[in-house]
Amino acid sequence: MPVRVPLITDPAPRVLLDGLVDYAGLFPPASLSMTDAVRSFARYRGGEAGWMLGRFVCGVPHFDAFIAAAEPLLPRDAGALPWRISAVGTGDHVADAAAIARMNDCHRWSIDECSALVDAIETRVNTPDDVQRVHEAFPVDVTVYAELPADADPVPFMQLLANCGRRAKVRMGGVTAEAFPTAEHVYAFIDAAVASHVPFKATAGLHHALRGSYPLTYDAAAPSAPMFGFLNIVLAAALRAAEGSREQVLQLLQESEPSSLAFSDEAVAWRGHVMHRTHLSRVREEIAVAFGSCSFTEPVGDMRALGAW
Repeated sequence: MPVRVPLITDPAPRVLLDGLVDYAGLFPPASLSMTDAVRSFARYRGGEAGWMLGRFVCGVPHFDAFIAAAEPLLPRDAGALPWRISAVGTGDHVADAAAIARMNDCHRWSIDECSALVDAIETRVNTPDDVQRVHEAFPVDVTVYAELPADADPVPFMQLLANCGRRAKVRMGGVTAEAFPTAEHVYAFIDAAVASHVPFKATAGLHHALRGSYPLTYDAAAPSAPMFGFLNIVLAAALRAAEGSREQVLQLLQESEPSSLAFSDEAVAWRGHVMHRTHLSRVREEIAVAFGSCSFTEPVGDMRALGAW
Protein backbone atom coordinates (compact mmCIF):
# COMPACT_ATOMS: atom_id res chain seq x y z
CA MET A 1 0.00 0.00 0.00
CA PRO A 2 1.23 3.53 -0.65
CA VAL A 3 3.04 5.49 2.05
CA ARG A 4 4.37 9.00 1.84
CA VAL A 5 8.13 9.17 1.60
CA PRO A 6 9.97 12.50 2.10
CA LEU A 7 12.45 13.26 -0.65
CA ILE A 8 16.13 13.90 0.01
CA THR A 9 15.79 16.88 -2.34
CA ASP A 10 13.11 18.51 -0.18
CA PRO A 11 14.12 21.64 1.75
CA ALA A 12 15.83 20.82 5.04
CA PRO A 13 12.91 21.95 7.25
CA ARG A 14 10.59 19.67 5.27
CA VAL A 15 12.99 16.75 5.67
CA LEU A 16 13.22 17.49 9.40
CA LEU A 17 9.47 17.75 10.01
CA ASP A 18 7.81 15.49 7.44
CA GLY A 19 5.35 13.16 9.19
CA LEU A 20 6.90 14.00 12.55
CA VAL A 21 3.76 14.68 14.62
CA ASP A 22 1.70 11.73 15.82
CA TYR A 23 -1.63 13.29 16.77
CA ALA A 24 -2.78 12.31 20.27
CA GLY A 25 -5.82 14.52 20.68
CA LEU A 26 -7.60 11.84 22.71
CA PHE A 27 -5.03 12.13 25.48
CA PRO A 28 -4.46 14.76 28.19
CA PRO A 29 -4.31 17.64 28.37
CA ALA A 30 -6.52 17.98 25.25
CA SER A 31 -8.67 14.93 26.13
CA LEU A 32 -10.93 15.37 23.11
CA SER A 33 -13.87 13.13 22.39
CA MET A 34 -13.29 10.53 19.67
CA THR A 35 -15.57 12.44 17.32
CA ASP A 36 -13.69 15.70 17.80
CA ALA A 37 -10.27 14.01 17.58
CA VAL A 38 -10.94 12.19 14.30
CA ARG A 39 -12.51 15.27 12.77
CA SER A 40 -9.48 17.31 13.74
CA PHE A 41 -7.14 14.68 12.29
CA ALA A 42 -9.07 14.66 9.00
CA ARG A 43 -8.94 18.46 8.85
CA TYR A 44 -5.23 18.58 9.58
CA ARG A 45 -4.52 15.93 6.92
CA GLY A 46 -6.20 18.12 4.35
CA GLY A 47 -4.54 21.36 5.49
CA GLU A 48 -1.46 23.04 4.09
CA ALA A 49 0.69 21.65 6.92
CA GLY A 50 -0.73 18.13 6.59
CA TRP A 51 2.70 16.88 5.51
CA MET A 52 3.84 17.29 9.15
CA LEU A 53 1.22 14.84 10.35
CA GLY A 54 2.07 11.23 11.14
CA ARG A 55 -0.17 8.69 12.86
CA PHE A 56 -3.41 9.01 14.82
CA VAL A 57 -2.81 7.74 18.36
CA CYS A 58 -5.60 5.59 19.79
CA GLY A 59 -5.82 3.25 22.76
CA VAL A 60 -6.61 -0.35 21.87
CA PRO A 61 -9.79 -0.35 24.01
CA HIS A 62 -11.14 2.51 21.89
CA PHE A 63 -10.91 0.86 18.47
CA ASP A 64 -14.68 0.40 18.20
CA ALA A 65 -15.27 4.06 19.00
CA PHE A 66 -12.68 5.00 16.39
CA ILE A 67 -14.42 2.93 13.72
CA ALA A 68 -17.79 4.50 14.51
CA ALA A 69 -16.47 8.06 14.45
CA ALA A 70 -13.93 7.84 11.63
CA GLU A 71 -15.69 5.63 9.08
CA PRO A 72 -17.33 8.52 7.15
CA LEU A 73 -14.00 10.39 6.99
CA LEU A 74 -11.63 7.64 5.89
CA PRO A 75 -10.15 7.71 2.35
CA ARG A 76 -11.84 5.40 -0.16
CA ASP A 77 -10.16 6.30 -3.44
CA ALA A 78 -7.77 3.78 -4.94
CA GLY A 79 -4.19 4.79 -4.25
CA ALA A 80 -5.12 7.18 -1.43
CA LEU A 81 -2.88 7.19 1.62
CA PRO A 82 -4.59 5.35 4.50
CA TRP A 83 -4.93 6.79 7.96
CA ARG A 84 -2.03 5.28 9.89
CA ILE A 85 -2.79 4.52 13.53
CA SER A 86 -0.47 4.02 16.47
CA ALA A 87 -2.18 1.92 19.11
CA VAL A 88 -1.50 2.45 22.81
CA GLY A 89 -1.41 -1.01 24.34
CA THR A 90 -3.16 -2.31 27.44
CA GLY A 91 -0.27 -4.48 28.62
CA ASP A 92 -1.99 -7.66 27.44
CA HIS A 93 0.18 -8.13 24.36
CA VAL A 94 -1.63 -11.18 22.99
CA ALA A 95 -5.02 -9.49 23.22
CA ASP A 96 -3.64 -6.26 21.76
CA ALA A 97 -2.13 -8.09 18.78
CA ALA A 98 -5.45 -9.81 18.09
CA ALA A 99 -7.32 -6.50 18.34
CA ILE A 100 -4.92 -4.89 15.87
CA ALA A 101 -5.42 -7.73 13.40
CA ARG A 102 -9.22 -7.39 13.66
CA MET A 103 -9.03 -3.62 13.26
CA ASN A 104 -6.92 -3.91 10.12
CA ASP A 105 -9.20 -6.54 8.62
CA CYS A 106 -12.14 -4.14 9.05
CA HIS A 107 -10.48 -1.50 6.88
CA ARG A 108 -8.91 -3.57 4.13
CA TRP A 109 -10.68 -3.83 0.79
CA SER A 110 -7.92 -5.58 -1.14
CA ILE A 111 -4.55 -7.17 -0.50
CA ASP A 112 -2.71 -3.88 -0.77
CA GLU A 113 -5.44 -1.25 -0.23
CA CYS A 114 -6.98 -0.07 3.02
CA SER A 115 -8.57 3.04 4.48
CA ALA A 116 -6.96 2.80 7.93
CA LEU A 117 -4.00 0.81 9.13
CA VAL A 118 -2.78 0.13 12.65
CA ASP A 119 0.90 -0.24 11.90
CA ALA A 120 2.39 0.65 15.31
CA ILE A 121 1.92 -0.24 18.97
CA GLU A 122 3.17 1.73 21.97
CA THR A 123 3.54 -0.29 25.14
CA ARG A 124 5.46 -0.05 28.38
CA VAL A 125 8.27 -2.38 29.40
CA ASN A 126 9.38 -2.62 33.00
CA THR A 127 12.47 -4.83 32.69
CA PRO A 128 14.83 -5.77 29.87
CA ASP A 129 13.21 -9.22 29.82
CA ASP A 130 9.92 -7.56 28.82
CA VAL A 131 11.49 -6.48 25.53
CA GLN A 132 11.66 -10.03 24.19
CA ARG A 133 8.09 -10.75 25.29
CA VAL A 134 6.80 -7.67 23.49
CA HIS A 135 8.83 -8.52 20.41
CA GLU A 136 7.41 -12.03 20.20
CA ALA A 137 3.81 -10.88 20.68
CA PHE A 138 3.58 -8.66 17.61
CA PRO A 139 4.23 -9.43 13.93
CA VAL A 140 7.18 -7.78 12.26
CA ASP A 141 4.93 -5.53 10.15
CA VAL A 142 3.70 -3.82 13.33
CA THR A 143 6.20 -1.24 14.56
CA VAL A 144 6.73 -1.66 18.30
CA TYR A 145 7.63 1.32 20.48
CA ALA A 146 8.71 0.10 23.92
CA GLU A 147 8.32 2.83 26.53
CA LEU A 148 11.25 2.57 28.89
CA PRO A 149 10.88 3.08 32.66
CA ALA A 150 11.66 6.63 33.69
CA ASP A 151 14.20 5.62 36.32
CA ALA A 152 16.01 2.85 34.41
CA ASP A 153 19.39 2.74 32.71
CA PRO A 154 18.38 2.84 29.03
CA VAL A 155 21.45 0.98 27.73
CA PRO A 156 20.35 -2.63 28.42
CA PHE A 157 16.92 -1.90 26.94
CA MET A 158 18.41 -0.30 23.83
CA GLN A 159 20.76 -3.21 23.22
CA LEU A 160 17.86 -5.68 23.32
CA LEU A 161 15.65 -3.48 21.15
CA ALA A 162 18.45 -3.27 18.60
CA ASN A 163 18.82 -7.05 18.59
CA CYS A 164 15.15 -7.62 17.81
CA GLY A 165 14.66 -4.63 15.49
CA ARG A 166 12.14 -2.80 17.66
CA ARG A 167 11.97 0.84 18.72
CA ALA A 168 12.09 2.86 21.96
CA LYS A 169 9.81 5.48 23.45
CA VAL A 170 10.58 8.16 26.00
CA ARG A 171 8.01 10.08 28.03
CA MET A 172 8.87 13.77 28.17
CA GLY A 173 6.26 15.06 30.58
CA GLY A 174 2.64 15.08 31.66
CA VAL A 175 0.12 17.28 33.45
CA THR A 176 2.24 17.75 36.59
CA ALA A 177 5.65 19.38 36.91
CA GLU A 178 7.06 16.19 38.46
CA ALA A 179 6.35 14.26 35.24
CA PHE A 180 9.08 16.05 33.29
CA PRO A 181 12.52 14.43 33.11
CA THR A 182 15.82 16.22 33.53
CA ALA A 183 18.02 17.13 30.59
CA GLU A 184 20.56 14.59 31.83
CA HIS A 185 17.95 11.83 31.71
CA VAL A 186 16.93 12.78 28.17
CA TYR A 187 20.57 12.93 27.09
CA ALA A 188 21.18 9.42 28.46
CA PHE A 189 18.20 8.10 26.49
CA ILE A 190 19.26 9.80 23.23
CA ASP A 191 22.89 8.77 23.66
CA ALA A 192 21.91 5.13 24.17
CA ALA A 193 19.53 5.21 21.18
CA VAL A 194 22.19 6.68 18.89
CA ALA A 195 24.88 4.28 20.12
CA SER A 196 22.61 1.24 19.65
CA HIS A 197 21.04 2.47 16.39
CA VAL A 198 17.53 2.26 17.84
CA PRO A 199 14.85 4.55 16.38
CA PHE A 200 12.77 6.30 19.02
CA LYS A 201 9.62 8.28 19.60
CA ALA A 202 9.13 10.96 22.26
CA THR A 203 5.77 11.75 23.77
CA ALA A 204 3.96 14.02 26.25
CA GLY A 205 4.71 17.65 27.02
CA LEU A 206 5.97 18.43 23.51
CA HIS A 207 3.46 20.94 22.16
CA HIS A 208 6.05 23.58 21.43
CA ALA A 209 9.18 23.75 19.32
CA LEU A 210 11.63 25.02 21.93
CA ARG A 211 12.10 24.69 25.66
CA GLY A 212 10.20 27.15 27.79
CA SER A 213 7.74 27.51 30.64
CA TYR A 214 4.24 26.62 29.43
CA PRO A 215 0.88 25.87 31.10
CA LEU A 216 0.57 22.22 32.13
CA THR A 217 -3.01 21.98 30.86
CA TYR A 218 -5.41 24.08 28.79
CA ASP A 219 -7.27 25.23 31.89
CA ALA A 220 -7.15 29.02 32.24
CA ALA A 221 -5.80 28.76 35.79
CA ALA A 222 -3.31 25.99 35.07
CA PRO A 223 0.19 26.38 36.58
CA SER A 224 3.19 26.48 34.26
CA ALA A 225 6.36 24.41 34.26
CA PRO A 226 9.54 24.15 32.15
CA MET A 227 9.00 21.83 29.19
CA PHE A 228 11.25 20.56 26.41
CA GLY A 229 10.43 21.41 22.83
CA PHE A 230 10.20 18.86 20.07
CA LEU A 231 12.98 20.60 18.14
CA ASN A 232 15.19 20.29 21.21
CA ILE A 233 14.73 16.52 21.05
CA VAL A 234 15.03 15.93 17.31
CA LEU A 235 17.97 18.27 16.81
CA ALA A 236 19.73 16.93 19.91
CA ALA A 237 19.51 13.46 18.36
CA ALA A 238 20.88 14.84 15.09
CA LEU A 239 23.73 16.59 16.89
CA ARG A 240 24.64 13.50 18.91
CA ALA A 241 24.57 11.40 15.72
CA ALA A 242 27.02 13.92 14.24
CA GLU A 243 29.43 13.30 17.14
CA GLY A 244 28.25 16.29 19.16
CA SER A 245 29.66 16.24 22.69
CA ARG A 246 27.65 15.60 25.83
CA GLU A 247 27.94 19.26 26.80
CA GLN A 248 26.77 20.45 23.38
CA VAL A 249 23.81 18.09 23.33
CA LEU A 250 22.77 19.08 26.85
CA GLN A 251 22.95 22.74 25.83
CA LEU A 252 20.77 22.07 22.79
CA LEU A 253 18.24 20.12 24.87
CA GLN A 254 17.80 23.22 27.03
CA GLU A 255 17.83 25.77 24.21
CA SER A 256 15.01 28.32 24.47
CA GLU A 257 16.23 31.14 22.19
CA PRO A 258 14.59 31.22 18.73
CA SER A 259 17.46 33.25 17.28
CA SER A 260 19.81 30.31 17.94
CA LEU A 261 18.27 28.50 14.94
CA ALA A 262 18.59 29.17 11.22
CA PHE A 263 16.68 27.37 8.46
CA SER A 264 17.59 27.11 4.80
CA ASP A 265 16.83 24.72 1.96
CA GLU A 266 20.14 22.96 2.54
CA ALA A 267 20.40 22.76 6.32
CA VAL A 268 19.17 23.55 9.80
CA ALA A 269 21.80 25.29 11.93
CA TRP A 270 22.03 25.78 15.68
CA ARG A 271 24.71 28.08 17.12
CA GLY A 272 27.17 27.26 14.37
CA HIS A 273 26.40 23.55 14.17
CA VAL A 274 25.14 22.95 10.64
CA MET A 275 23.01 19.84 10.03
CA HIS A 276 22.53 19.25 6.32
CA ARG A 277 19.38 17.73 4.92
CA THR A 278 21.11 14.44 4.03
CA HIS A 279 22.07 14.02 7.68
CA LEU A 280 18.61 15.11 8.84
CA SER A 281 17.02 12.61 6.50
CA ARG A 282 19.04 9.78 8.02
CA VAL A 283 18.27 10.94 11.56
CA ARG A 284 14.54 11.08 10.85
CA GLU A 285 14.58 7.64 9.26
CA GLU A 286 16.87 5.88 11.71
CA ILE A 287 16.84 7.73 15.05
CA ALA A 288 14.29 10.41 15.98
CA VAL A 289 11.30 9.22 13.98
CA ALA A 290 8.25 10.81 15.66
CA PHE A 291 6.82 12.65 18.61
CA GLY A 292 3.34 12.49 20.07
CA SER A 293 1.33 15.62 20.76
CA CYS A 294 -2.29 16.22 21.69
CA SER A 295 -2.01 19.47 19.72
CA PHE A 296 -1.16 19.88 16.06
CA THR A 297 -1.84 23.59 15.68
CA GLU A 298 0.75 24.55 18.31
CA PRO A 299 3.68 22.70 16.68
CA VAL A 300 2.72 24.08 13.26
CA GLY A 301 2.32 27.60 14.62
CA ASP A 302 5.68 27.48 16.39
CA MET A 303 7.50 26.34 13.26
CA ARG A 304 5.95 29.12 11.22
CA ALA A 305 6.92 31.64 13.90
CA LEU A 306 10.49 30.36 13.77
CA GLY A 307 10.60 30.97 10.01
CA ALA A 308 11.01 27.31 9.03
CA TRP A 309 8.89 27.98 5.93
